[in-house]
Amino acid sequence: MPATPDQPAPPRAERRPVTRERHGRTAVDEYGWLCDVTRTDADVIAHLEAENTYVDEVLGHTTDLQATLFEEIKGRVQETDLSVPSHQRGRWYYARTIEGQQYPVYCRVEAEPGVTDPPDPDDVGVAAREQVMLDANAEAGDGDYFALGVLDLCESTQVLAWAADRNGSEQYELRFRDLTTGADLGDVVEGVYYGSAWSVDGRHFFYTRPDDAMRPHEIWRHELGTPSADDVLVHREDDERFFCSISTTKDRDFVLLEMGSKITSEIRVCPADDVDAGFTVLVPRRQGVEASVEHAAGAFFVLTNDGALDFRIATVADDEVGSDPDSWVDAVPHTPGVRIEDVDVLRDHLLVAERIDATTRLRVRRLSTGDEFLVDQPEEVSTVHAGANDDMDWSQLRFTYTSLVTPSTVIDLDLDGELGAPGTRHVRKVQPVLGGYDPADYVSRRLWATADDGVRVPVSIVHRRDREAPGPVLLYGYGSYEISIDPSFSSARLSLLDRGWAFAIAHVRGGGEMGRRWYEDGKFSAKTNTFDDLIAAGRALIDDGLATPDGIAIRGGSAGGLLVGAALNRSPDLWAAVVAEVPFVDALNTILDPSLPLTVIEWEEWGNPVESPEIFDVMAGYTPYENIPAVPLPPVLATGGLHDPRVGYWEPAKWVARLRDETAGIDGAGPFLCKTEMGAGHGGPSGRYDAWKDEALVFAFLLDSVRPG
Repeated sequence: MPATPDQPAPPRAERRPVTRERHGRTAVDEYGWLCDVTRTDADVIAHLEAENTYVDEVLGHTTDLQATLFEEIKGRVQETDLSVPSHQRGRWYYARTIEGQQYPVYCRVEAEPGVTDPPDPDDVGVAAREQVMLDANAEAGDGDYFALGVLDLCESTQVLAWAADRNGSEQYELRFRDLTTGADLGDVVEGVYYGSAWSVDGRHFFYTRPDDAMRPHEIWRHELGTPSADDVLVHREDDERFFCSISTTKDRDFVLLEMGSKITSEIRVCPADDVDAGFTVLVPRRQGVEASVEHAAGAFFVLTNDGALDFRIATVADDEVGSDPDSWVDAVPHTPGVRIEDVDVLRDHLLVAERIDATTRLRVRRLSTGDEFLVDQPEEVSTVHAGANDDMDWSQLRFTYTSLVTPSTVIDLDLDGELGAPGTRHVRKVQPVLGGYDPADYVSRRLWATADDGVRVPVSIVHRRDREAPGPVLLYGYGSYEISIDPSFSSARLSLLDRGWAFAIAHVRGGGEMGRRWYEDGKFSAKTNTFDDLIAAGRALIDDGLATPDGIAIRGGSAGGLLVGAALNRSPDLWAAVVAEVPFVDALNTILDPSLPLTVIEWEEWGNPVESPEIFDVMAGYTPYENIPAVPLPPVLATGGLHDPRVGYWEPAKWVARLRDETAGIDGAGPFLCKTEMGAGHGGPSGRYDAWKDEALVFAFLLDSVRPG
């Protein structure tokens, strides 16, 4: 970003040094006072607001560009639109978006007997029969933030459970709506979290509550028509490593109570038609053994890594619940190198989500015959996943296909083909991209970078076919929790691509793109592989001729913010700009403090520096906040959310303050910007128009900062 004589001076946070001593190592944190878990300290709020004002001042000359970008992003979206209706128990369910409104409207319509094609809700006859279950715009009102955490319908009573968060804190108020009248019942439950389950008769509703560290540690049962003070505690999880969750199997036969840490699972089941029967252990808790389940035709299908690095699927009959896991029978055996990521069921079909060589695929098996097939994927760099297959007895499989050049496409596949082969494909919807988008104008491909230890790292790339190379590139990465960043289409991204940029995803270690081993090779003491892989990807873009040495920007959010922050410190000359959204950049201080939200849980991802000097030293060597080099670092845009319960707003605020300290007086450094959403949490603004404005700001920052050559 070019310097100007009248560029404003950045805010200066007051220094209030606090000394940290651990394992014989001493460090000083000048800005620890910015960590205010109450979010009420006047000095903290004033500093965050000053930082926001500074962002506006520094990027003020891009106001027109931001407006142009926002109109481009909005102009490609069919603002009045609807999702593809999904069939479930005699009705079609879908969501509408309406031009000028921030949030979806959730609707349904009665199905016509014998008709398998989804209805067109815009048809006059269909629209006349439409029932609005919940209009999120009406519920949000004039508030700055609104998010749904629960939206769960009881078929037997037609009561819809819904829970709303109005500030981004991820604590929800639970209500119940009678869809026969459209009115909410008097039942209200405060302070709930994600997850829900109905009993078959609709009298009882299960929900979760978080503790002070925002760990969902309790499962409660509410009886409709009674005060929430009378709710029954079903389970309290005292092991701070474990989350609790509650759900039902797809066939609604069982309620699932799951307790899971980062590496260990326990699953208990209860008949949904007899909640007083209590829960029986299906998957016992064994350290390092993970599992998830579905149920169909009198059996549970258990996806587990028990004796299977890349997972297998075992079956357990209903009358064998509680049996020794060693007696379970494999439905899909372990295949090294083929990571099984998910299992879903229809009445006579098993749906297996797999991953091999950084590519997703969907395997479909007919249970009655054992015949199977893979869903076709026409592009090498693409993503496929099962869609909303809510109706167990439906004759079609819904899946979604996308790539970096192919808009998200919803397809229904007939399951009546001979010998298990797929039948007719029905393209139900291709994501509308207004403005004349032509996929043929763009090209995507896979590049393989080589890390310093010789490991090949996949990189997915997209750019205009007529782009002059080399040119500017935005490189994105994540690399933690075995989360994969799969290639998918973004209409907003076209604003960069059409200005000569390329976009790349580095599928670095710590993610799940190459299987479980890929994940394990990017955590604990091996975490630095994650950062080295991103650096290798950047160098490969230059060697490939796609980028210039001064033309690569990097972007990442949350743990991806840690990734780009560490890569900035390790190879500052390689990057032209950095975008770090809700970044986990003060990782060591956070993981050392068990009182902060989610810290204890995270020890199974990052290691425990409280007890382990080795892990302490590893983290001290890479945490971005503590390793900033005194060199001319490129422009940085960091974002945070005041109410973020996952990555505290103070992490980007502290980091930016120290970036300025370490580079003070160095020509060509910065600027370093920190933008905090004062009414939002980890996911940023909740409304779609606000989110588009934020994306326009990020793009303007990149276009203004990266000028190769």
